Amino acid sequence: MTLPYIANTAADRQAMLAAIGVASVEELFADIPAEFCIGELSLPPALSEPELVRELSALAGRNRPADGMPCFLGGGAYRHFIPSVVGEVIGRSEFATAYTPYQAEISQGTLQTIFEFQSMVCELTAMDVANAGMYDGASALAEACLMAAAISGRRRIALLSTLHPHHQAVVRTYAFGRGLAVDVMPPDGLALSEEHACLAVPQPNFFGYFLPDVEAVERAVHAAGALFIVSADPISLGLFQPPGEYGADVVVGEGQSLGSPLNFGGPYLGLFACRQQYLRQMPGRIVGRTSDAQGRTGYVLTIQTREQHIRRERATSNICTSQQLVALAATVYLAAMGKQGLRQVAELCYHKAHYAAQRIAQLPGYALAFDDLFFKEFVVRCPRPPSEVNRALLERGIGGGLDVSQYVEDGLLLCVTEMNTRQEIDRLVEALAEIGGGA
Repeated sequence: MTLPYIANTAADRQAMLAAIGVASVEELFADIPAEFCIGELSLPPALSEPELVRELSALAGRNRPADGMPCFLGGGAYRHFIPSVVGEVIGRSEFATAYTPYQAEISQGTLQTIFEFQSMVCELTAMDVANAGMYDGASALAEACLMAAAISGRRRIALLSTLHPHHQAVVRTYAFGRGLAVDVMPPDGLALSEEHACLAVPQPNFFGYFLPDVEAVERAVHAAGALFIVSADPISLGLFQPPGEYGADVVVGEGQSLGSPLNFGGPYLGLFACRQQYLRQMPGRIVGRTSDAQGRTGYVLTIQTREQHIRRERATSNICTSQQLVALAATVYLAAMGKQGLRQVAELCYHKAHYAAQRIAQLPGYALAFDDLFFKEFVVRCPRPPSEVNRALLERGIGGGLDVSQYVEDGLLLCVTEMNTRQEIDRLVEALAEIGGGA
């Protein structure tokens, strides 16, 4: 028996159309210009549930087990160790069903975990205040840029060219809706003016490298009267100086690496922290700690600046929720790892990545594309097109890197985390030697 996913009958649909005063679905969408209409979809016949389960199982069976294949792919999403306690806690039913905790009297557990999350983000970034989390690192960056424009009253946003290209695209999309201009500038060619609300800088950048003189950039940004926004890798903050210590006004980041698996791209978690003076312009939700009439500690949503809570024209953002379950995973991860554990993870990433880079740079035909300090990712110039190198690696049972040849000639972005063993790195080097030898 074939069962439809939407149980509306033809009579149901006609009744709904009549209720809104149109005769047909075509009339309902008549205002949409023809060039934006998709038309008929070429879909296969509907399947019953058993048939669908069989088809999806067959497709899933074509996947290669991740645990059995060394992988060196990064580029914004990373495979890090996740303590078993993370899954144990977030799998509890009271957390798994949590959404936006409007009713504080029945959401104290969730609100407390958000408060702890905010506190940990502040400590990690060396900033004053943090919100309950954003959708992902890209949207957090875009919201930070809009926040800077609102604070300064300026209409231009500056981005460093080494920001992740996808993050740049998201900023452009957000800025378009507000009528803001976006300028992309190279690190060695900053041209900030009194029209710029901010400069957004990645630490490390899309290619894995740190800005050589971030303090000089900070001085230039503030000399122009703009806000200094830093997009940081949270794992790197276990080892490197936090942005708050070198003058950042706003710090954002992708929190996926803090206790969440890759999940085919989501759901992820945006980190957002800023200086105390910008608290009331910060988007999203903030949880505060207070006391009730009996003096007992309690947690509530506070400084509520979303359009759901105040007049729309006064709202800082239209973001309506946060990735709360993912934020809980990050909270449990940071609590389980502790300061020393996070530092050890960062040190392992750093040393393993540098070991891999040193060995690969010694191979004939290969060379490191940049000389700057890097964390866990680096770009290698290959003797063959990176697409061919990755294909050859996959044939040898190794997941290669990200092809960045559109930015760096024959560039392959490789990522090494604490999850990669020395044996896996050596296997990668040996495979690259074989592949390069056949160039």
